[in-house]
Amino acid sequence: MSDPVWKSEIIPAGQALPGRPDALATAPTHFITGRDLKTAVPEGMQEIVLGMGCFWGVERLFWQTPGVWHTAVGYAGGSTPNPTYEEVCSGATGHAEVVRVVFDPAQLSLDDLLKVFWEGHDPTQGMRQGNDLGTQYRSVIQTQGEDQADAARASQARYQAELDRSGLGAITTVIEPAGEFFYAEDYHQQYLAKNPDGYCGIGGTGVVCPIGTGIPA
Repeated sequence: MSDPVWKSEIIPAGQALPGRPDALATAPTHFITGRDLKTAVPEGMQEIVLGMGCFWGVERLFWQTPGVWHTAVGYAGGSTPNPTYEEVCSGATGHAEVVRVVFDPAQLSLDDLLKVFWEGHDPTQGMRQGNDLGTQYRSVIQTQGEDQADAARASQARYQAELDRSGLGAITTVIEPAGEFFYAEDYHQQYLAKNPDGYCGIGGTGVVCPIGTGIPA
């Protein structure tokens, strides 16, 4: 299962690793807030799952965003149940490294959250992010319901227009309904709060996303 092709193409479900029936052990609480790591979404808040490359830096980007109430890192979009980090990195599970983001729309609109998403990484790179190569680093938005999906598609169109004006490539981000989210191991959760000088592989294009700014597309 170490064939390099699975660094550039998502492995077919029938060829993916079998995984395991039980969830991996993870942190019981959020390192920063102390909340239950697997907390339910409070009434009036929303949840979305985002992949932008190495999930360490992505999670920090969102826990630092005002209006975000909760974050957790995990794996989604693949075929292997309850995968380990090493399995995901092999490309043999089909999963992306993602962050579960719970936010308060009264403080942070979905459009403004998506602005952070688009500007926080390069969504044109396919199965990579910078020097990080592999299907686990792909750009993805996993939505809860059609309203989120419509907003995500509209935001993508607006950001693509800005990228086109800057002479950059086509967005490769996959927008799809949220599937099962598998929590990553304890040491990955809020990694850059525990290791402030740790690796962060994300970086944007430098192109401003017009969402929420009043700038016409």
